[in-house]
Amino acid sequence: PLGAARSPAASKWVRLNVGGTYFVSTRQTLCREPKSFLCRLCCQDGPELGSDKDETGAYLIDRDPTYFGPILNYLRHGKLIINKELAEEGVLEEAEFYNIASLVRLVKERIRDNENRTSQGPVKHVYRVLQCQEEELTQMVSTMSDGWKFEQLISIGSSYNYGNEDQAEFLCVVSRELNNSTNGIVKEPSEKAKVRHLLRCMI
Repeated sequence: PLGAARSPAASKWVRLNVGGTYFVSTRQTLCREPKSFLCRLCCQDGPELGSDKDETGAYLIDRDPTYFGPILNYLRHGKLIINKELAEEGVLEEAEFYNIASLVRLVKERIRDNENRTSQGPVKHVYRVLQCQEEELTQMVSTMSDGWKFEQLISIGSSYNYGNEDQAEFLCVVSRELNNSTNGIVKEPSEKAKVRHLLRCMI
């Protein structure tokens, strides 16, 4: 009688020995992905995989248990949760091994997003060096807009003679954050034209 009472529970729960670490889950969870290795292993319990069990009756899976947690949790609730100390590439490798196609897509998207975020860096700036005459400085500073900021002014003397009198020449360094960028390209349809119009001479 006791054995009969335990039989339904025993068939519902599955014990897994992944690389020496034990995991317990239900057949319903493990069969969320019908084509996955885990579904074939636990829900179609037949000769197809030729799986071994240890002395406790747990299915033996020769894989790294570190990355199995995110795999099992995904099957439980459908969300991809990876601890910061875990490499996403490791989770991807296991998702591919267990043949969980939807999870493979999710991890690849996460890796791609992180690579894009890393390549952009925390904050990027574009710098421009502009040459102008002394009389143009006031106009330039007062009309600078669209995110351009004044960084540095360098005097390069008055070696250029324009006929009547020498005019002091300056190099003006300005910068702008790439906060509206896509793949590092500044979306600035009018900035270049504005700067050229203001300063007339560009280096």
